[in-house]
Amino acid sequence: MEDQEKEVLEDIMEDLEKESKEKKPHKTEEEVKKEHKNEKTSEKEEKETEKEVKKEEKSEEKKAAESSTEKEDQEEDREKKSFFGKKDKKDPLKEKLDEMQDKYMRQVAEFDNFRKRTDKEKAQMFDAGASSVLEKILPIVDNFERGLATIPEDQKDSAFADGMNKIYKQLVKQLEDLGVKPIDAQGTEFDPNFHNAVMQVDSEEVESGYVAQELQKGYMFHDTVLRHSMVSVAK
Repeated sequence: MEDQEKEVLEDIMEDLEKESKEKKPHKTEEEVKKEHKNEKTSEKEEKETEKEVKKEEKSEEKKAAESSTEKEDQEEDREKKSFFGKKDKKDPLKEKLDEMQDKYMRQVAEFDNFRKRTDKEKAQMFDAGASSVLEKILPIVDNFERGLATIPEDQKDSAFADGMNKIYKQLVKQLEDLGVKPIDAQGTEFDPNFHNAVMQVDSEEVESGYVAQELQKGYMFHDTVLRHSMVSVAK
């Protein structure tokens, strides 16, 4: 009985396989190629889709990195601004102190310049006044020299001559202490800045253009000419 059942089942299976083969249509070569082509196209589209997805993912990662870098730069700038802002902020009391110190230094400098200027003006005024007085004393010195030159040789040791000579030396010493000195003229080359030529003479002792004789002694007061020397110049 079991063997008969097995044979019946096998026959049923064979019949079913035959029916399925008969129902399934036979594909042509073109249909097969078309299916292969569609499969390749589908695979290509899937690959392109994957590439686009990866590209978008990379773009998003790049944007995220740039955004992170930009945030870091902004935070760094903010920190720098806050740092320099704190540094630049000054204490009002210190600013006031610096301002007063600067004003004080300016006033000290202005006062020092004023003092120097007034000292210079005073010195110039004193020199101008002294020059006027000293210039009037010079003729007295000239008269002393003329008087001493006329004393006879046998009377130069007398008390009168000795007294006159001492007074003359004292006067000359006081003038020297004030800055008055005689100009050296005899035998020097004529210089209009120091000499006043009143005549020209023939001279065998000095060369032409040199002072042959000093007629009146000239004097300097510090660096200025108090009185020019009156001279005669050799031809």
